[in-house]
Amino acid sequence: MAGAFILGCEGPDLTPQEAAFFRDADPWGFILFARNVETPDRLRALTSALRESVGRDAPILIDQEGGRVQRLGPPHWTGWPAPLTQMSRASDPERAMFLRAALIGRELRDVGIDVNCTPTADIAGEKTHPFLLNRLYGGDVETVVARARANAEGGAAGGVLPVLKHIPGHGRGTVDSHLGLPVVDADRDDLRATDFEVFRRLNDLPLGMSAHVVYSALDDAPGTISSTVIEEIRGRIGFDGLLMTDDISMGALPGDLATRCAGSLAAGCDVVLHCNGEREDMEVVAATCPALNGVAAARAARALAARTDPVELDIEAAHAELAALTA
Repeated sequence: MAGAFILGCEGPDLTPQEAAFFRDADPWGFILFARNVETPDRLRALTSALRESVGRDAPILIDQEGGRVQRLGPPHWTGWPAPLTQMSRASDPERAMFLRAALIGRELRDVGIDVNCTPTADIAGEKTHPFLLNRLYGGDVETVVARARANAEGGAAGGVLPVLKHIPGHGRGTVDSHLGLPVVDADRDDLRATDFEVFRRLNDLPLGMSAHVVYSALDDAPGTISSTVIEEIRGRIGFDGLLMTDDISMGALPGDLATRCAGSLAAGCDVVLHCNGEREDMEVVAATCPALNGVAAARAARALAARTDPVELDIEAAHAELAALTA
């Protein structure tokens, strides 16, 4: 049984030492970053080598949101504007989002990537930190839900699974969670009517990512390591997909790496996400996290069963339609 964690690797080629480590550690999946991306052929070789290292069709994730957060870009792949910017000028935002996600999905599947860490379904607000703001889709529940659903459906048409993030909502955060801990002081009813409501309406998606955010109305611990917050996610929000942590190495979380891994799993996350590809850190993650089992294993199996091949798409026509919608 695969381990309850997702790992990265150091560069554009898998080294023999990394392959041997992954064979023994057996992560559930892998995540790629710009450091892993050079040419399409080299990236295809990397995704194949990662799967060969664990001897199965492991999921391979990436953050290809567009704007500041895109790991694949010109000259080999499309350069995408930030989602909030593009949607603000679209004459039909849901159709534009669907086309955008489908085209991104096709580019990812072409190089062996089958999971995209979108939609980013946090609500944009006046105080949303700049690290997140332009990555979002809108400023109210209805708008965000409609565009996030279009993103998920478009990605599926392109052949990639969506990862709903950041559950149960990061939009009110005024701190970059890569560097520090956001604390949201809104009351519980307000959160349930707004930020949390978006995720409730999208609770059928197969994969989700936690938010490293304190919701003081629920708990004084960050959501990723708070059983109270995870109970809100599983209970009232009703999300029963595979829940991965946001990057466990981010500055928002307290404690050392082993403490963070153990705390997130104890709180109710299914899988730990570790992104930097540093061997010493990955050894800690692999030693701390158990094999997937029980309900977490069932959720993982359901998520992988949702993978589909891309639908037929006239790529040139889709780009032209998207350009016309966002002119």
